[in-house]
Amino acid sequence: MSSTKTALKAIDAAIKAQKYEETVWLCEKLLQGDPKNYHANIFLGFALDKQSKYDDAERSYNTATEIKPADPQAWQGLIRLFEKQNGNKLDQYQRAALKLAEIYVRLDDKYKCQDVIDKFLGCAKKEGSRLQYRKAQEIVLPTSPIYDYLEGRIPHPAFTYQSIAQILEFEEKERINKEIGERRTRLGARIGQVTLEVKREVLRDSELEGLYSKIIDWANDDDIRRQYEEKLLQRCMEALTFLLPGPERDRKRTKVLKLASDMVIIKHPFRLAWDIAIEWQDPECIQDLDVNVLREYCAFFPTNGLTQVLRGYMSSEISPFPPSPPTHPQGAQDIPSGNVSSDSDADDDDGGGVTIARDSLLIGEDRLLVMVDGISSAPSSILAHRLMGEYYQYLDEYESTVELMRAAKRVIHEEVTKTGISFKNSSDAILSLLGTALVFYQSPKNHPEAKTVFEDLLSRKPTSTAALIGIGLVYEEEEDYSSAIDFLERALQRDTSNVRIKAEAAWVKALAGNYAKGKDELELCLPEMDGKDIRTRELLAQTQYRIGVCIWHTDTSKTGRKDRSGAYSYFIAALKSNRNYAPVYTSLGIFYADYSKDKKRARKCFQQAFELSASEVEAAGRLARIFAAEGDWELVEIIAQRVVSSGKVKPAPGSKKKGISWPFAALGVAELNKQDYAKSIASFQSALRIAPHDYHSWLGLGESYHNSGRYTAAAKAFQHAETFENETQKINSGETWFAKYMLANVKRELGDFGEAIDGYKAVLQVRPTESGISIALIQTLVESAWEGVDKGLFGYAVQRASQAIDVALELSRTRPDAFNLWRAVGDACSIFSWVQDRISGFPHGKIEHILKAGGAENAFDIFTDVDGVGVDLVFARGLYPKDEEKGINLTRCLHAAILSYKRAIHSSAYDVHAQAVAFYNLGWIEFRVHTCLSSGLKKRFTRYLKTAVRCFKRAIELEAGNSEFWNALGVVTSELNPKVAQHSFVRSLFLNERNAHVWTNLGALYLFQNDIQLANDAFTRAQSTDPDFAHAWIGQGIIALMTDNRKEADLLFVHAMEISDSSSLITKRKYSQSIFDHLISSKASSNIIDLAQPLFALKQINSMDPEDLTFYHLSALFLERINDIELSVEILSRISTIVDADYEVTESSASLSRYALAKADLARSQLAARQLEEAIESGDLALQLSAEDAGNELSFKARQKCRLSAHLTVGLAYYYANDPKTALDYFEPALDESNNNPDTVCLLAQVLWANGDDESRSRARGLLFDCIESNSEHVQSVILLGIIALLDKDTESLKAVTTALEDLRATHNLTHQEQTKVSEVLRSIATFSEGSVVQNVLTEIQTDLLLHPSQADGWGWLADFGSDDYAADMALKTAMKAVPPHSALDAIELSNAFAGTKTVGNIQKAIFVAPWSRAGWEALSDSLTDGQ
Repeated sequence: MSSTKTALKAIDAAIKAQKYEETVWLCEKLLQGDPKNYHANIFLGFALDKQSKYDDAERSYNTATEIKPADPQAWQGLIRLFEKQNGNKLDQYQRAALKLAEIYVRLDDKYKCQDVIDKFLGCAKKEGSRLQYRKAQEIVLPTSPIYDYLEGRIPHPAFTYQSIAQILEFEEKERINKEIGERRTRLGARIGQVTLEVKREVLRDSELEGLYSKIIDWANDDDIRRQYEEKLLQRCMEALTFLLPGPERDRKRTKVLKLASDMVIIKHPFRLAWDIAIEWQDPECIQDLDVNVLREYCAFFPTNGLTQVLRGYMSSEISPFPPSPPTHPQGAQDIPSGNVSSDSDADDDDGGGVTIARDSLLIGEDRLLVMVDGISSAPSSILAHRLMGEYYQYLDEYESTVELMRAAKRVIHEEVTKTGISFKNSSDAILSLLGTALVFYQSPKNHPEAKTVFEDLLSRKPTSTAALIGIGLVYEEEEDYSSAIDFLERALQRDTSNVRIKAEAAWVKALAGNYAKGKDELELCLPEMDGKDIRTRELLAQTQYRIGVCIWHTDTSKTGRKDRSGAYSYFIAALKSNRNYAPVYTSLGIFYADYSKDKKRARKCFQQAFELSASEVEAAGRLARIFAAEGDWELVEIIAQRVVSSGKVKPAPGSKKKGISWPFAALGVAELNKQDYAKSIASFQSALRIAPHDYHSWLGLGESYHNSGRYTAAAKAFQHAETFENETQKINSGETWFAKYMLANVKRELGDFGEAIDGYKAVLQVRPTESGISIALIQTLVESAWEGVDKGLFGYAVQRASQAIDVALELSRTRPDAFNLWRAVGDACSIFSWVQDRISGFPHGKIEHILKAGGAENAFDIFTDVDGVGVDLVFARGLYPKDEEKGINLTRCLHAAILSYKRAIHSSAYDVHAQAVAFYNLGWIEFRVHTCLSSGLKKRFTRYLKTAVRCFKRAIELEAGNSEFWNALGVVTSELNPKVAQHSFVRSLFLNERNAHVWTNLGALYLFQNDIQLANDAFTRAQSTDPDFAHAWIGQGIIALMTDNRKEADLLFVHAMEISDSSSLITKRKYSQSIFDHLISSKASSNIIDLAQPLFALKQINSMDPEDLTFYHLSALFLERINDIELSVEILSRISTIVDADYEVTESSASLSRYALAKADLARSQLAARQLEEAIESGDLALQLSAEDAGNELSFKARQKCRLSAHLTVGLAYYYANDPKTALDYFEPALDESNNNPDTVCLLAQVLWANGDDESRSRARGLLFDCIESNSEHVQSVILLGIIALLDKDTESLKAVTTALEDLRATHNLTHQEQTKVSEVLRSIATFSEGSVVQNVLTEIQTDLLLHPSQADGWGWLADFGSDDYAADMALKTAMKAVPPHSALDAIELSNAFAGTKTVGNIQKAIFVAPWSRAGWEALSDSLTDGQ
């Protein structure tokens, strides 16, 4: 014991000397011997504390507290230790402080006890976090063991709980924001769902509800207590919102309702509590609510939305509550005005103690305005929606009721989701109001929905009177009266005293046809209705009106209906009961219109009825007919649109009630008049959905489609109209012709002119005096004629033009002043100028009668002083020479067209636009006359061209904004004044830059001025604007020719020909000329398929312009190439005759040159036709005329070709005439003319060899050797030399020829015919060569196959040779692959391939392919012989 004291003294001395390491050593040494020494542990802890070894010091102090827990020294040491650690050991500090405070409690030292607690709380507040401080404050709560001892010295529990609550509120808010921020970044996270989950988790762990309750329990201040009661209610309500369905949610809802009810009981003006207490009651009837509570609510929250609705409802006629007293509510007197809620969301609503005005002061419109304002401020109030819905239904504001009740359904759904309360009664009431409103709103459109609503209501409440009545009304509107009676009688059984149901049931019986019984039952209802009661006044008017209707239908005689003591008296009585009852005005309007013959009163009644209710369809229909008769289509449209918007016109799906189509039809007509075709189409379609057999709606739909450019749909519509016209037997009414007429118009627009013409003719049979139809027929005939010109159907075009003139002749007798008549006649006459080979069929006699119609001779004097065109030539009679007849007829038709257009100008004197068009048409026909003049008479500036310029200028003066007029002026001035032409084209493009014709004309103008770049740009722009306009491609082709790019030019001309119309002469000319030039320059032989299209083009050129001898001559050259020699001779003979006659008259060198060329070509064709003497005569004449001193204009190259052709032709003619010596006299000059042309050399060699003498044959060999020496690749020369060597058996020459032929065979430059000849010569040489003849020939055939395996000839030779059984099949396969368009295999070669297989089927095919070929017939004969 003494040693322990000694040790303690040493320790104490070390501490005083601040030798803390020594102190630690001494303490540890002492504790080794006495571990339970209290003072040693304290000193050790102190020394370690001084050395900042806090953890070791804490352990030492803890050991000391375990040894003596009631001694304050160790706890004081711990507290000092914890205070130094800046809040790191705040939890341990709290424990130590509490223990030390308890020790002081036992020691009864309040000062030290309070000091410990105050220091701890100060340290926690300063050094700790908010949560640590919140926990630290628990030490002074009533649950703390020191609370009772220090009560009064520490903060009041209410204050402490408030401080803790504020900390928790802040922490929860921070946690919510943090969690939402973290979770919303996850994949697939949605902010709404994340917020819900986070708040649910936070509220689940929250302690705030308990804290709020404790504050309420401990607070002495009423304001604080009320404040935290509000917070507790809000907190519980929020927790209820986020809780999942279950027992816990039910408990929470019960707690919320109790809290709210308690606040209402004590009349605390907190709006949320009152809203919950009132809204959650869910009364079955409004009168079940406590009216005192409602009035107190209004007193406390006068500006709230629900308050305004309540005020309006409770002051209305339908309120089940007694009038409010004129005093303040008791609760409002008890609560001072300054006692307001702390709810920040309801600052404007929670100022209690406000005196409200008496509800009875709200009347009429003021009440409705207050309630509407209130419902907009209470969007989540179920009660407000319910009250407002009942009031709307009372006012018959069905549209507003429907919208509001649909919103109420959403509100109920949200409240059910939020609170878990079913709101069954409110939901049923909302459904009842919605269904009833749907019955009348846009009836019958919403009937299916209304029926669904009522059926849903009946499924829950089978005896629901409102649902039974509602379904009965639906069936009544749908005209299913038996079902309506059933439901209404069931409802009447539930409520026998309801006079409304009685009256409705009686009315349905009347509608079912039993008017007498309905009238009797309605009359029984009258005594039960008080006219002074505003709630039954409308029902009384309705019942009186219905009795009047029953009387109206009971006595349908004219006398009975005119009786003013009958139905009329009841109508007047109903009007006195309710001046705003619309059906009464409709019935009175019918009475005045049909029986009283007072149209003025009738119109006013109909207007009043329709103004009061858009559902008065009968009144609307009568009004629409009145305004339509007056031509006021704007009012018709307004009426029809309002009727459509009412929803009365379309029956509900499954309804027996028929729809009403006239409003849609009226809308369609009005929109058609406004040219709003899209809307008119939609309107007529709606009308036809309701009335599919409405003839006039089909007409309107077709006309709308037609005017909007949808011609196919228009045609179908008019065809439907015709179908229904026949079904409804309206043909005799005289009104159905319009459908046929419009269908013909549509067919005309679609280009189906044949059906259009037939349609117009059919209408004219019914309406022969309709001049408009006759004009349409004439115009269609003319358009059909132009189509024939465009398609190359020239006979058809002339036929249609003649028919147009025939119809015009009939019309001119009755309507000689019609502008379109004369324009169409002018077009019909001009058709003949485009098909000049049929000009003889021009009906000038009929045209004379047409022009004389109307007696307006002065009409032809327009521009007569300029163009000199009068009636003399057109009216002239007499016989003309045959050679002049065509020219006379052409001039007649052109002058007739000019006179017709002049007459059109006279007829359009009062129409500026028509007159401008007439001058435009006259200008074009004047220009047409200018271009139709023969080339010999055409001048640069003729009187016709001058007139055309004047006409176009006049047209521009009348209508300067027409781009076509400027384009026309540019065309006619292109040669006269290029600057004016350019200005005109540019102006036209300014008005319409997407006109490819104008761009092409501008390009042509630049081309005339040799500006190739600008011309190319203009043609390119035309191509991009309209790629199918052929003339732009022709312009590009001409530019390509000018820039020596012939290949591109050929491609452009071919493309232009493919896309052009048959009326385009320049396209055909350039195309045929290009094809012929290509054939001349090509080494390959021409194929008849390639020549078919240019031949057709040339044929059309000849039809349109028979005087164009150049291309007529060209057609003969094409015919020569397809071996149509007879027609070629005929054409060339005719050309020679015409040119000879022209030369006799003009003696021009040009005619002489053309005559020489024609004779040269004629000689060649005559030679091919074996007309040897004629060929010699023509050839000799061509040689004479083509001589240099003959006076022709032939160029050197043309003369050389002409004379070469003539020499060769005459030489061959003499040769075939068995006069080879004379033939040689022509061949020798031909050789000189051709500069030793290889083909000429070959021809001369063959003639020399045919002479038979050695000298001639020797000369032939020499010519061929010389030719091969200078033209080693000339195949014909080598072949001829090989044949001569074979005949001479010249072995050395054969070797050289064989080598040359083998070299040629291996090249790819040979044509198929040349390749075949080379192979034949090589096989012939192999036949006469040494060795095995069979093997040599087979080797040649195999070599041909190796070099040209795709040619059928080689396989055919192999099959004929007999060395391969499959060679014939291969020959057929290769031949099938070589037919056009893949290759140029002809019919004979294909026939030979079929025949080579020696099968009966293929032999028949061979005969079918080429019946003129002997191979097929011989194969068939052999096959039949072998079969026998």
